[in-house]
Amino acid sequence: MKTWQYALIVFLGGCSYGVLSTFVKLAYGAGFSVTEVIGGQYFFGVLLIWMIFLFTKKQKMKFNQLGKLLLSGLPFGLTGVFYYQALQSLNASLAIIFLFQFVWIGTFLEWVLFRKKPDINKLISIAILVIGSILAAGIVVEKGVNISWQGSVWGLLSAITFTSSIFLSGSVEKNLPPVQRSTLIATGAFLTVSVIFPPVFLANIPVVMGVAPYGLLLGLFGVALPPLLFSIGMPHVGPSLGTILSASELPVAVTMASIILAEHVGLSQWLGVVLILGGIVFGNVERSKTSSNTVTINKLAE
Repeated sequence: MKTWQYALIVFLGGCSYGVLSTFVKLAYGAGFSVTEVIGGQYFFGVLLIWMIFLFTKKQKMKFNQLGKLLLSGLPFGLTGVFYYQALQSLNASLAIIFLFQFVWIGTFLEWVLFRKKPDINKLISIAILVIGSILAAGIVVEKGVNISWQGSVWGLLSAITFTSSIFLSGSVEKNLPPVQRSTLIATGAFLTVSVIFPPVFLANIPVVMGVAPYGLLLGLFGVALPPLLFSIGMPHVGPSLGTILSASELPVAVTMASIILAEHVGLSQWLGVVLILGGIVFGNVERSKTSSNTVTINKLAE
């Protein structure tokens, strides 16, 4: 596969997260609690990915490999938990702004951990994404916004854990088949959420049947697909560009809210969506040019 194809896969992984807020609101509107929604999401999501895993190629693993992959699911699960906590005291537009700080946190961590200093093009791309996210979330047009410090802390924690999940997707046990890796990562996320929100509702059959349609959709787009797509694409695009491509979450969330929930989306918000997409394209195009030039130089050297 070519570099742009791996980038597209990561982009779609971010899009998968973008549809979640709409389905969560629909589930809440149907009368289900936070525990039932999150529990249903991870329960059905893990079932889906294990069904896929049973019919795919497998590779023998050592015990330490299994442990690493299960632990890699920890930040995936914590991201959902922290983000739901942030939504308890922040409105949705502010909470997603804090979550979107992962765009620059990823680049910062890559600089600190791998000594890879961001170039000017990457910094420009991040600046465009941050400005676009503020506009798309509608924070500019809101009046009297109340920011609680508790919600701010939870929101920033969700950004940090989401960044960690992106890094781990591209670095842990890369030699294993992507489906095998993502299955174990998703299982680790499920175990993490189950410890924090025990899924006791699973003993209530009517509740399980009622939440199942929402759980299946949330599980597919929130648990099964993202780890799988990130496991395939992240090792090839790198964590820094991966965080930029994952920013596709917000424009998808805004579009879904407008179309399905019939929420009002103003002109400034649509401008933010356009800026985010532009920032993603800019960051990816510049990287593709760099990769192409590198390949050309290597060929000439041969």
